Amino acid sequence: MKPVVKSFFDPATWTVSHILYTEQGSACAIIDPVLDYNYKSGRASSTSADKLIAFVREHNLQVEWILETHAHADHLTAAHYLRKHVGGKIAIGAAIQGVQKVFKAIFNLESEFHPDGHQFDHLLRDGETFAVGALTLQALSVPGHTPACMAYQTQDIVFVGDTIFMPDVGTARCDFPGGDAHQLYRSIQKLLSLPPATRMYICHDYPPGNRAPAWETTVTEQRAANIHVHDGVDEEAFVNMRTARDATLEMPSLILPSIQVNIRAGEMPPKDENGVAYLKIPLNDV
Repeated sequence: MKPVVKSFFDPATWTVSHILYTEQGSACAIIDPVLDYNYKSGRASSTSADKLIAFVREHNLQVEWILETHAHADHLTAAHYLRKHVGGKIAIGAAIQGVQKVFKAIFNLESEFHPDGHQFDHLLRDGETFAVGALTLQALSVPGHTPACMAYQTQDIVFVGDTIFMPDVGTARCDFPGGDAHQLYRSIQKLLSLPPATRMYICHDYPPGNRAPAWETTVTEQRAANIHVHDGVDEEAFVNMRTARDATLEMPSLILPSIQVNIRAGEMPPKDENGVAYLKIPLNDV
């Protein structure tokens, strides 16, 4: 079975969500879906997720998995919303437990929130394989951007999340809690050791002004032209570059709402006694 990828770009968050399927089968997986969120009004909406649902239904697909590459800091996940409407099991890397523990403390979450990953349907281990219809996928642990980052590989395709971007954009930041530039370099080398023709599907693109958004590249292109980790860049040089660059970056505008929702697999926090759910803003603390 030859894998097919349909990608959806969200210009509000520069996020790319992917649907993986085959033309001969009905099973599919959705990778990194977006739930729209207006931080000015505090309202979430499902326009982006509904586009995924429409495609799934139009092509008579059956969602088997909703895969998160990590707990994103720049958009809310629509995983919970999608599971409700089209089914599928929500999966993420098993190291999400450590991420949950850190952010439970940062946000002083309710005592009923347990950082054990149970909010997700399945926690994936490095090297673990699973099926999407006739396709076999392998989970690849690629920490560095966050401790829980996972890539998903099948045949000549790999979904890399935020680990690496298009060659003219570079690589992910490492200054979030648990991030590590040394780990990121090694994770990227793990991905770049895949066969040269492997197609890499990224989760975000921040294109320079001379091109449109893009989300597919290859191992060959990355090794030749990635501005941060092309062949010849060693670990020390990469870490020095990444550390200096990260020191200049602002926090993503949606990091505070996103993390609180994404460590819950896309479910909103429990409602208060007035029937309204609230997100927390730590003041002068993060």
